[in-house]
Amino acid sequence: MLKFDEILETACLRKGGMAPIEATFPAVAGARKLSNRSDAWYMSAITRRIFRAGLKHSLVDARWPAFEEAFFGFDPEKLVLMPDAMLDERMQDARLIRHWGKMKAIRPNAQMVLDLSREHGGFGRFLAQWPVSDTVGLWRVLSKQGKQLGGNSAPMFLRMVERDSWVPTRDVVAALVGQGVIDKSAASQRDQKAAQQAFNQWQEESGRPQSHISRVLAFTVG
Repeated sequence: MLKFDEILETACLRKGGMAPIEATFPAVAGARKLSNRSDAWYMSAITRRIFRAGLKHSLVDARWPAFEEAFFGFDPEKLVLMPDAMLDERMQDARLIRHWGKMKAIRPNAQMVLDLSREHGGFGRFLAQWPVSDTVGLWRVLSKQGKQLGGNSAPMFLRMVERDSWVPTRDVVAALVGQGVIDKSAASQRDQKAAQQAFNQWQEESGRPQSHISRVLAFTVG
């Protein structure tokens, strides 16, 4: 496994220097910013990520004001009380993206947000307090306690809300394989743990957020 400086050098050679790479770095929020956001804000982001999966993001985003109106501003305390009949009504609303599986995920995800918020003093505080050195563990919590948050959905949700997280995209996985960190994919817990350990080492070497390291690693391939 190469040192991070060597990985960065390869990425810079491929992309024409550091400036073009830095321009693509995702924002990373600090603990205070993560903690100060409302549970409804996070619930909206979770749902938007789920609806974005497999669809053009601009299509979903253009309809999001209608979603906010139809789902009570994504207040999780209201969402958990929605009866089936109300969900059926939303499925007839032409302003929305009428995907039944994704629509059904709203109530259990609202319950997840409420449960974690009550346990940690806010869903944002839960995200902020979870150690970055075990980001894959955070993915598993979101996937297990929520709905439609498997695969890359949990990592991409974290990226959306600016919580530091690496993302196992195709290029990142290919780079991890090339570095000898994993054999084939990052789907198993064993491979995710190995990849997380590599990211932890690169972060210790560089002092950079893991979301930025993830982007640099991807640029060594794609």
